[in-house]
Amino acid sequence: MYILFGIVGGFVALIAGGELLVRGASNLAAAAKVSPLIIGLTVVAFGTSAPELAVSIQSCYEGKTDLAVGNAVGSNISNLLFILGVSAIAAPLAVSLRLFRLDIPAMIVAALMLLGFGWDGKLDRVEGAVCFLTLVCYFIFTVRQGRRESAIAAAESQIAVQEITYDPKKSTAKDTILDVVKLLIGLALLVKGADWLVKACVSLAQGFGVSELVIGLTVVAIGTSLPELVTSLMASLRGERDLAVGNVVGSNILNILLVLGLSSVVAPDGINVDRQSLAFDIPVLIAMSVAAIPVFFSGMVISRIEGIAMLLYYLSYLGYLVRHASRPAGTVTPAMETVLFLAPLVPLVLTVIVVSRWKSKSTS
Repeated sequence: MYILFGIVGGFVALIAGGELLVRGASNLAAAAKVSPLIIGLTVVAFGTSAPELAVSIQSCYEGKTDLAVGNAVGSNISNLLFILGVSAIAAPLAVSLRLFRLDIPAMIVAALMLLGFGWDGKLDRVEGAVCFLTLVCYFIFTVRQGRRESAIAAAESQIAVQEITYDPKKSTAKDTILDVVKLLIGLALLVKGADWLVKACVSLAQGFGVSELVIGLTVVAIGTSLPELVTSLMASLRGERDLAVGNVVGSNILNILLVLGLSSVVAPDGINVDRQSLAFDIPVLIAMSVAAIPVFFSGMVISRIEGIAMLLYYLSYLGYLVRHASRPAGTVTPAMETVLFLAPLVPLVLTVIVVSRWKSKSTS
């Protein structure tokens, strides 16, 4: 009963906390006359990544660093395949050209940094600080680009404005106080939800003999990715489909550079990077990130067919994790097995692109 309450209560608290945090922070940013694009790429992305940050930091305090890495990597894979897949099935997603110039390369670089820094089995405080400073540089560049392209930003990021519950020009001191209260309550719910979820998932892992890494890659990763799913679905259904993609890409960058970066800084001995993550999960994340480039660039839209392909590949990834969950602790996936798992990705991407282009030509 405690485990069930911890998982359900933790998920509810994380979702509610993330929603309050996003709404409060977005309103405060708009009242401060911040560009809508910057709100979408920073405040909204941070709000939807806050559950991962809370869970990972709490995991580090509990000494469960495998859960922190598994949660961040699993959330990124879930964002790319599950969330974008479901959102594209709901409605085809438009992809902004600026994502190819900055955000998608930044997402790939972040994943490569995690692999490089974690190659020795640990992400220490210095490496975590480097990740965080890289994020700061990325945000500064994003702000400057946003100011130069303010007109495009207003057209591409209207969802942040739609989420605002009042006109910033008519906001009062009472509105500002209310948004501050929303933000603080959201943070409190995130921290408490993370505490419940971590303890319940650790107990669940111990009870079923499943490694904490696998639990982090599946149950916790999907649960803490729900804010991104809700945001992307809302953006997709409201017609703001380019922002649905931007939210996912931005969250993936934050999950590594902010979540794991800060977690490794606050952890006394840094974060242990499991050999299984280095051998399989992180390479899968990098491969998925690189494969997203031709898929996204194909017609500058993620079609329903591509969304179905993403979702099916994610289900195969979950199936792989479940099938190998009974492996003895410390067992590492052989390199050839990783290659075989990723091998269908190339023909799958090519097939999806060819089918999408053929369909677009036949309808034009």
